[in-house]
Amino acid sequence: MADQRLLVQIATYNTNLQAERGLPQDLVDWLAPTLQVSRFLAREPRAPDIVVVGFQELLPLHLGLSGLSRKVIESRNALILSEIERHAPNKEKYTLIAKVVNVGVALLVYGLDAGVARSVVDVETQWTGCGPAYMGNKGAVGVRFRVPAVDGGVGETFTFVCAHLTAHSHKLEQRVRDYHHIVGSLLFKPLPGSPGGAREPTTMYATSHLFFFGDLNFRIVLPSTHALAHSSSAEPDFARILEQESVREDLKEYDQLLIARDRSHRAFFGFREGDFWRFKCSYKYKLGEVDKYDLKRHPAWTDRIMYTTHTDSPDTTTTSNVTNALYTSIPSYTTSDHKPVVSVLLLPPPAATPGLSTPPTLLLPEGFTPRPDPYALPKKYLGRVLDRLIGLCWWLLVFLGAGSGALGIGNVLVGLGIWKARWWETD
Repeated sequence: MADQRLLVQIATYNTNLQAERGLPQDLVDWLAPTLQVSRFLAREPRAPDIVVVGFQELLPLHLGLSGLSRKVIESRNALILSEIERHAPNKEKYTLIAKVVNVGVALLVYGLDAGVARSVVDVETQWTGCGPAYMGNKGAVGVRFRVPAVDGGVGETFTFVCAHLTAHSHKLEQRVRDYHHIVGSLLFKPLPGSPGGAREPTTMYATSHLFFFGDLNFRIVLPSTHALAHSSSAEPDFARILEQESVREDLKEYDQLLIARDRSHRAFFGFREGDFWRFKCSYKYKLGEVDKYDLKRHPAWTDRIMYTTHTDSPDTTTTSNVTNALYTSIPSYTTSDHKPVVSVLLLPPPAATPGLSTPPTLLLPEGFTPRPDPYALPKKYLGRVLDRLIGLCWWLLVFLGAGSGALGIGNVLVGLGIWKARWWETD
């Protein structure tokens, strides 16, 4: 039945290191878009069963590396929860299922009190870094849980991954490596009922439904012969040109992510995506501007939301049993050089699982077998130790510089000079 299909709303936003200043108090444009598509979904307005919110560059890097994110993430949680409940079409209530943050990448997952939140089990969070020496300035966080079937069966698993990959158009190879590193090192416990009591961890692909989103940083690389390849000299025209969907549909052919996923088959195996070209490029905007690009970087769809489900065919990524009811950016947010992106996804009816001991899992393309990295754990904690060492030193310099790291370095150098002069005087 249609009303058994779960409705999942996913939102992602690179807040440009703004911490608590990165969001306006009213989040309705971003977090209550189901009001726009309620007629499509049902005769009566319907609240999402699961609300997922991901952030990148959540707070200044020195604070994130130091692990000082608790205040910001708790503030975000309280604000998001109050807003989604305030704008819920029938005054529905929600519960935070899980939250996880690593440096500046954060993920919060909420469930409808009268549904998913009441039945969810096996909740798990994970993180991994793919910055230099596995540091967390780039990387991913994940949440996995299981929703048992109403018939008493084992039900289905849900896995959500929020990522921030390497920047800059010429670093495509590093972004592809980031994806593969995340597959191998963002590891979860074995699924319930695994044969032989298996204890080996599982990758994000060992799930019934998988969602991968965030600032993935894939760019548009135009050939020199393309009419827009040298458009930076005509800045006022670029936003106007992108108003035309036909232009955007042409530009998508040069999108690095689409090429890597659907043509060269080098990354994001099995993932589907809505028509991202139907909204304007989410990056790079001038701060404080609704619709003006900063052409120091070529505009691109860096912020993406992808998905796949266990009933999707492994032979094609052009169709899915997930209905993409909405996929858009929110232009009104102006405190970042990125625009928030949101998607509303209607999942297929739940699988019948009576008698099964293990939830259904994704069907994967031939030749793709995701395997856990045997060195994932030491790599993760090497990155974490470096995060803390560098972050705390950086935090101290910022503190000594009254908010400026450069001034902090200057103060340290002056202090060392004074100490050295006095040491020579007393020698």
